[in-house]
Amino acid sequence: MRDFAAIDFETANENLSSICSVGLVIVRGGEVAERFYSLVQPEPNYYNYGNSCVHGLTREDTEEARVFSKVWAEIEPLIEGLPLVAHNKSFDEACLKAAFRTYSMDYPDYEFYCTLQASRKRLGKLLVNHKLNTVSAYCGFTLENHHNALADAEACAAIALKLL
Repeated sequence: MRDFAAIDFETANENLSSICSVGLVIVRGGEVAERFYSLVQPEPNYYNYGNSCVHGLTREDTEEARVFSKVWAEIEPLIEGLPLVAHNKSFDEACLKAAFRTYSMDYPDYEFYCTLQASRKRLGKLLVNHKLNTVSAYCGFTLENHHNALADAEACAAIALKLL
């Protein structure tokens, strides 16, 4: 796979629609062509302590951020015609679908690929686990800011270029 968009979401709470940040890496011809990052005002707009401990974001960080529908309007033209790739696509795809439902947007059935599934299939027991940082290190990418949505999308892109 040489053309795709690696995407990662972080959520504010247990609701999949509570996207509080999004990272996107556009790959064309096997090279990173563009990066996109945005904070998002989550819906519902509250933060669980555990979620904040993971990604470091709080309500104060996103108080002035745009809502998902406004951020997605900026992302949509960037990903046009590209498949989406995520590490653990079941989470990121579910977040995307939940946000589309929350904002009464028509979901266009994006084609989604999963680097976690690809890692388990292709690398199997070569790795102690198939977490994003473990797999990206194996693929030659150092993930320095794990759970920052853009850093995670960059790691996912590096994995996809090696395994998909």
